[in-house]
Amino acid sequence: MSKPIKAIIVGAGHRALIYASYALERPDKLQIVGVADPIESRRKKAQEIHKFPDHMMFTSAEELASKGKLADAVINGTMDNQHVETTLPLLEAGYDVLLEKPFAVNEEEMWELYEAAKKYKRTICICHVLRFAPFYSEIKQRILNNEIGDIINIQLTEHVNYHHLAVSYITGKWGNEEECGTTMLMAKCCHDMDIMVWLMNHTRPKYVSSFGSDFQFDESKKPQGAGTRCMVDCEIEEECLYSAKKLYIDHPDRWSFYVWDELEDSGAPLTIENKIKSLKTDNRHGRCVWDCNHTVVDHQSVLVEFEDGSTGTLNMIGGSSKEDRTIHIIGTTGEIEGVLGESKYVVRKIDPRPGHEYSEEEYTLDVDGDASGVNGTHGGGDLRLVADFVDLLSGETPSVSTTSIEDSIMGHHLVFKADEARVNRQVVEIDTKDL
Repeated sequence: MSKPIKAIIVGAGHRALIYASYALERPDKLQIVGVADPIESRRKKAQEIHKFPDHMMFTSAEELASKGKLADAVINGTMDNQHVETTLPLLEAGYDVLLEKPFAVNEEEMWELYEAAKKYKRTICICHVLRFAPFYSEIKQRILNNEIGDIINIQLTEHVNYHHLAVSYITGKWGNEEECGTTMLMAKCCHDMDIMVWLMNHTRPKYVSSFGSDFQFDESKKPQGAGTRCMVDCEIEEECLYSAKKLYIDHPDRWSFYVWDELEDSGAPLTIENKIKSLKTDNRHGRCVWDCNHTVVDHQSVLVEFEDGSTGTLNMIGGSSKEDRTIHIIGTTGEIEGVLGESKYVVRKIDPRPGHEYSEEEYTLDVDGDASGVNGTHGGGDLRLVADFVDLLSGETPSVSTTSIEDSIMGHHLVFKADEARVNRQVVEIDTKDL
């Protein structure tokens, strides 16, 4: 047996700790041997979980890189606009990298990382975890088996429910494009755009158009009587669907890793009293959703034309009652349609016999964890991603879901051009000749 891959966490937030948990399930495959994070409480939390010594705790990626190569790989879970700046010195130091998405917040960063990966000959796997969900990987295999013929059209939808929208993309870290560095399409839907180009990687996107806006939460639509903080000066809190009390006190654990992170980092006990106090004072999630410097869109539609003439659509709608992702792929001999949250899909095939129209088979997957992805498992894809990364570094053959940095660049490039098309209200041509 090969020795386990040794990895260091860089940015010990929610996502990186989920990926690192694979080491607890398979210590024979992966060991976490250190952490780099500017927040002491997060360093200590990672140390408590993975039992590494004090001298393997660092305050930054730069400090870690300055020590030379201390492990095989890094799990980089820093914030979006820190991904490239923290990864570059680690590549130079000799680390392979499992890098959270989006791996870049603009095209210049994207190409810089790509060139660095080539220069230092390091492996970078982007955390496009949906590829690894059995729901999508099975659909990919059926496409490869030519079960529905040549693809004419692929339709993706993502419904972001109201409380997920609020905690992440209105009052949360990704609610203001200038602060977080990414658009809503990149922060939330680079998964989906990656799925589109991955399922369609027999061809390449050629043109894209896109439309979207902040339909619900523009300050001009602030209801009469609404205040600045839900639990301080709002006259309509009791009837508001987006009341911080309803979202975070009545459901204190649902988004605890986002809402109470600063409270936890301060060392204060996570009592209901302290949570209420934080929402009334300095907690960003206690702000009114119509008065929180929110700048990103809450819905967006993307239309893609591929080089072979096929087309694809993605519709992201924030504020839905139920969160889910759906897919419908229509080919020349059949189609595949499914719902991620139900872990079910249907394969239909044209049947022109008298008395028939089509045949249909339904497939239900047995997936551990939360299929919708709300609690961070992404249809069972999270730890399957890490398992593939470890296998790749160990010299084993990874699954069909693991592809090159070039594949990930294709999806990101499409997102950048889709947002350009939305802002400028035009059809944008996609140039991928450099890949």
